[in-house]
Amino acid sequence: MKRLLAGKTLFLFDLDGVFYKGKESRVKIGGTEAIEALREAGKKLYILTNNSTDSAETVHSRLLEFDIPVKRKEVLTSGLLTAEYLRQKHGRVSYFLVGEDGLDHEMKRFGHRRVRGEEADFVVIGLDRKITYEKLDHAARLVRHGAKIVATHSSRLYMYKTGPAIATGPLVKAIEYASRSRATVIGKPSPLMFQIALERAGCAKEDAVMIGDQVETDIEGAVNAGIDAILVTSGVDRDRGAYRTLAVIPTVDDIVPML
Repeated sequence: MKRLLAGKTLFLFDLDGVFYKGKESRVKIGGTEAIEALREAGKKLYILTNNSTDSAETVHSRLLEFDIPVKRKEVLTSGLLTAEYLRQKHGRVSYFLVGEDGLDHEMKRFGHRRVRGEEADFVVIGLDRKITYEKLDHAARLVRHGAKIVATHSSRLYMYKTGPAIATGPLVKAIEYASRSRATVIGKPSPLMFQIALERAGCAKEDAVMIGDQVETDIEGAVNAGIDAILVTSGVDRDRGAYRTLAVIPTVDDIVPML
């Protein structure tokens, strides 16, 4: 196989559907060989995941349990970057949460204050597997009363243990539609997540590559950010559609011969 990636210095990886699949009962797909090969070659890397249900520390610990040697600082979750974005742009804010414990943990770690009443600076949205009509209605009402919407990401699907399952995007759309407002979106395919990774690595977009399993988040997001992409077929999508990619491969470890 041609060494298509020999000139790349920064490698960006999706998480679910690339390294493992399933939130409740995770099964490893690959990653150990790929990360070890990148270490040996002296490359930089980040995990760019739309996962907001877990903290960055939890994701890091899970990768180590799967014998995937990623460093804590290399894990960038949509929850972490959402909390960081709000702190940098608006200081400490009050927020109503549509999401789970991992996102709540990241928000509080950056000094934000969770509220449950009739006033909030922001409605913060992540994947919420215990969503109720009352929670959606309350969130939309807060936005109609002046709160802003920030979404961890707008993806339609994520890779559940039985296959693709509904993700955060539909929740964002429901609240936007009910409140006639638009959300600021942090995670893929928004360019913000890619820009943050490039800035932290001190890397030009031409020197980076994104490896992911979803066309509308990983591939579309990377292409729109000017970054080359590789589709792995171990997750949601099997076809790259209309998007140009460097390659389509079965698993993440298949990048090793390309280095």
